[in-house]
Amino acid sequence: MRVEGTIVYFDQPGHENTAETLRLARARAEQGDIRDIVVASSTGATGIKACELFPGYNVVVVAGAVGYPEPNACRMPPEHRATLEAHGAKVLFAGHAFGMLGRAVHRKFGAMQLDEVIAHALRVVGAGVKVACEVVCMATDAGLIRAGQDVIAIGGTEQGADTAAVIKASNTHTFFDTRVREILCKPRD
Repeated sequence: MRVEGTIVYFDQPGHENTAETLRLARARAEQGDIRDIVVASSTGATGIKACELFPGYNVVVVAGAVGYPEPNACRMPPEHRATLEAHGAKVLFAGHAFGMLGRAVHRKFGAMQLDEVIAHALRVVGAGVKVACEVVCMATDAGLIRAGQDVIAIGGTEQGADTAAVIKASNTHTFFDTRVREILCKPRD
């Protein structure tokens, strides 16, 4: 069997690509075989936009850890969280998966703590691809999506969304079972 698709490449990374990234993700979701949408969104702004486009889907908004940039600080305003939850989204605050990826590397290769090497290797494909893989692991670790299931993951470079991909989910400790099955869009830089 062979599958053909189109990849959209943005000239520049950044939040100006958010609307188109979400539109492309929605178009892929309309094919009907994927019901889980995982969105990286520190402040919740991109997550809210995703919720508006994906009613009836299992939308998981991964916001990163509480305590960054200062102890006990949360970058997501309470009103954004309330809006997300009113839309039925699941909001996850958790440490970045690639802070724990050393466990998967150690189990697979016997090497010590190579989390950053993996993160940098994924950034060769694109910062948003790295983020998409990471938030899928985080959502799987939290039990909000199932390992082995294809999901649409939306990430970006700094703010907003500029990358969307179909990813076979895995837990962080089984990271090497993760598969980037389709790239829907990403920046060329």
